[in-house]
Amino acid sequence: MTQPGNARMKRLSIALSLVAVLVTQAHAGIPDQAGADQRFETLYKTEWAWRQQQFPGLDNEDRVAADKDDRLPAVDAKAQAARLAYWDDVLKKLAAIKPDELSPDNQVNYAVYKPQIENLAAGLRFRDYEMPLNSDSQFWSDLRFMADKPLKDAAAAKAYIARLNDVPRYFHEQIDNMRAGLKRGFSVPRAVLDGRDVSISTFVKVEKPEDSDFYKPFRALPATIPADEQAALRAAAAQAIRAKVIPAYAKLLKFFREEYVPRARTTLAAEALPDGKAFYRQQIREYTTLDLDPDAIHEIGLKEVARIDAEMQATMRATGFKGDFPAFLAFLRGDAQFYPKTADELLMRASWIAKRVDAKLGQYFKTLPRGRFGIEPVPAAIAPFWTAGRGSAHTYWVNTYDLPSRPLYNLTALTLHESAPGHALQGELAEEAKAQPEFRSHSYISAYGEGWALYCEKLGKEMGIYQTPYDDFGRETYEMWRAARLVIDTGIHHKGWTRQQAIDYLAGHAALSQHEVETEVDRYISWPGQALSYKLGELKIVELRARAEKALGAKFDIGAFHDAVLETGSVPLPVLEQHIDAYIAAQKTR
Repeated sequence: MTQPGNARMKRLSIALSLVAVLVTQAHAGIPDQAGADQRFETLYKTEWAWRQQQFPGLDNEDRVAADKDDRLPAVDAKAQAARLAYWDDVLKKLAAIKPDELSPDNQVNYAVYKPQIENLAAGLRFRDYEMPLNSDSQFWSDLRFMADKPLKDAAAAKAYIARLNDVPRYFHEQIDNMRAGLKRGFSVPRAVLDGRDVSISTFVKVEKPEDSDFYKPFRALPATIPADEQAALRAAAAQAIRAKVIPAYAKLLKFFREEYVPRARTTLAAEALPDGKAFYRQQIREYTTLDLDPDAIHEIGLKEVARIDAEMQATMRATGFKGDFPAFLAFLRGDAQFYPKTADELLMRASWIAKRVDAKLGQYFKTLPRGRFGIEPVPAAIAPFWTAGRGSAHTYWVNTYDLPSRPLYNLTALTLHESAPGHALQGELAEEAKAQPEFRSHSYISAYGEGWALYCEKLGKEMGIYQTPYDDFGRETYEMWRAARLVIDTGIHHKGWTRQQAIDYLAGHAALSQHEVETEVDRYISWPGQALSYKLGELKIVELRARAEKALGAKFDIGAFHDAVLETGSVPLPVLEQHIDAYIAAQKTR
């Protein structure tokens, strides 16, 4: 048995030896991987926790536990400046960490995290909070989505009521920001604002608080809450809606109609904004994760439009139609057989398509999520200017507004994109990826997510989901729609296109209804760069699949490839490409 003194001397000797090894490594230039990993992980975990505190009450990808929040975010200029200072400090600390000194997993985390912080900081440097709306989405309409989450207990209900009471302060700060934007010419173009006040007035016109969208969670409180407490909570919610929410929307409506719309800028291009060229390039980087210039994107779009146009011509002939392409588009837009008679018919058709897809998923994916999604109509307050549908990990929203503008021949492609295997499946897998840091599992990168969903529209053809040539033409028209966006977005924001020029271009190439054409063009005008993410992301995934098929030959497994694309969660396209190259190399050795 070793004597106690000898044991202490032995431990001291081992410790000194370890110190000597570390010193030798440092002098030899050998990176301290554990130390680099620790610094990086401490940095992103601290920032993520801080970020959760900065944006309470909002139901979005960045929020982990919004049901506990009893307030809405501070959005005033002082709070925004403080956030910029914080993120600039994070960027300085990131610059001091060498990615090649990190472990392989953290090298990927770094490649995802750094652009995320760069984009957050860039938005604040351009003061994009002074334009917190576009023709498609606005802070006041997005707020109602917090009503879609069930209240788990009395504490969550009380926190929700507190958020309702905070709406006037939140709106007041947003209005101040919008006034500052108007003053310097940083606003949504006047050309796309007509009629958008309906998204505010809908919340003002409710006859009683219980009819408000914001009252929705109180219609079915958990049975674990005693009846008398439920009654008290419902009364408090109704009072908050009556005394705080409705007046706040009324004040916002007055500002929007009397100040914002009359003073909004008369130009269209993002490049016409203050520091507009730099702003548009930043929007391109954020939404595409690529550093492409607008002219290059425009040319990619023109080539894709020409390619898809040839496919559409062939499909048109397969339907047996004898006229030319413009006549075929007129036929599709005008024939009643292609349009639902009722909202329920549209919802049921979407559900049937989704169920047919469900039966095939196991043949094309090895890993499927445990979560499920529901199908709901788009809320009435936002439906007039929303897209035909939208999807998340939990919900596929189908727009039942203006049924003559909702062609059934597009519904299969829409369903594949917005539900499974598109946004719902991808979003569910991301939420269930517990091994990833929360800044990855609770964030969304448009080029990846929209690229994947557009790829899934094409995958549906392999899966046998499209049943008629008209359905297949709908798939092609949706792909054409995304290709045309490359031309239109850069045309408007870089080349000086007019709104009518953009409308004519989209209407002449895709079988969208006129209502959809106009709302989509207005979306591109008021949301520069976002429309570019779909086609550029899909092109990259198609390219990577072709690379894998060529390299692996008989070893290529479609399910394994899809798992490889999805297992990263939402990542920049260059990161996805590196990951698939590594996947190909690993498969070759098997």
